[in-house]
Amino acid sequence: MEKKVSRIGVLTSGGDSPGMNAAIRAVVRTGIYNDLEVYGIMRGFQGLLENDIYKMESRSVANIIQRGGTILKTARCKDFFKPEGRKKAYDVLVKRGINGLVVIGGDGSFRGAVDFSNEYNIPVIGIAGTIDKDIYGTDFTIGFDTAVNTAVEAIDKIRDTADAHDRLFIIEVMGREAGFIALHSGIATGAENILVPERKTNLEDIINSLQEKERRKKLVNIIVVAEGDENGGATNIAALIKERLPLIEARVCILGHIQRGGAPSCLDRLIASRMGYHAVECLVEGRYNVFVGIQHNKMNYVPLEKVSKKRGTISEEWMKIVKILAS
Repeated sequence: MEKKVSRIGVLTSGGDSPGMNAAIRAVVRTGIYNDLEVYGIMRGFQGLLENDIYKMESRSVANIIQRGGTILKTARCKDFFKPEGRKKAYDVLVKRGINGLVVIGGDGSFRGAVDFSNEYNIPVIGIAGTIDKDIYGTDFTIGFDTAVNTAVEAIDKIRDTADAHDRLFIIEVMGREAGFIALHSGIATGAENILVPERKTNLEDIINSLQEKERRKKLVNIIVVAEGDENGGATNIAALIKERLPLIEARVCILGHIQRGGAPSCLDRLIASRMGYHAVECLVEGRYNVFVGIQHNKMNYVPLEKVSKKRGTISEEWMKIVKILAS
């Protein structure tokens, strides 16, 4: 397929995140501004395989910047990770005359996009649309800020109840194998313990901390745990604590998918718009197969293959802050 891009496709893949619509809007309108034809691909790579594609105009993305979810829908597509599936996707693009792709999703989506681009020489640009914030090469991912603010609002309300009853609450937040939502929401709500997959959970430390706080008559305690914690999340943590401290008043709250929905925050709308704009600019300028991120408030372009193999990490400084502020 020729390298000069004239028709581009945009899709959202993997888990949805607030702000995806803002990114779609930016891609469509920036593409049209640059005299490109823009096509929306429904349900991610699954829709690409099934030729579920339609041409988008400027009005196609009117009144969506404030909406959560994604107007293009999303799905996980196992067939795309097979050579025959990618061949079918390539045939669809050739038939449609689409010669550039913008993929809005997470690391799994980028791995599939890298294989596809390498095999068929299709220019691909990646935009980080995930609440997990575990993407290498960017300080922000679309949806993370909204998800954290949703978690913070919920935990603040739970603390009111915990205070009224002198109880321990163990609150589980999303994040798969990444602890960024737990870390940020835990610090922002003054959680006494924060458990993340990136660090080994020491149950003895938690027990000792609860016993020490009990001696100080600090009976209200919040533990925020990422769903990917090695001990299996909030329910298992609560059971382990009850075994050791049977008299403790403990309650579990799993926030779940409320973190993925809702209107995107101002920050998520801004970064999604900025990333979507620069994704199209990359295709126009001939900067192909890169990931568009933001670091130190500047655009950061990283080879997509590198991003698909590395992950964002939690620094030791953050963990030190957690330990000091929770004491």
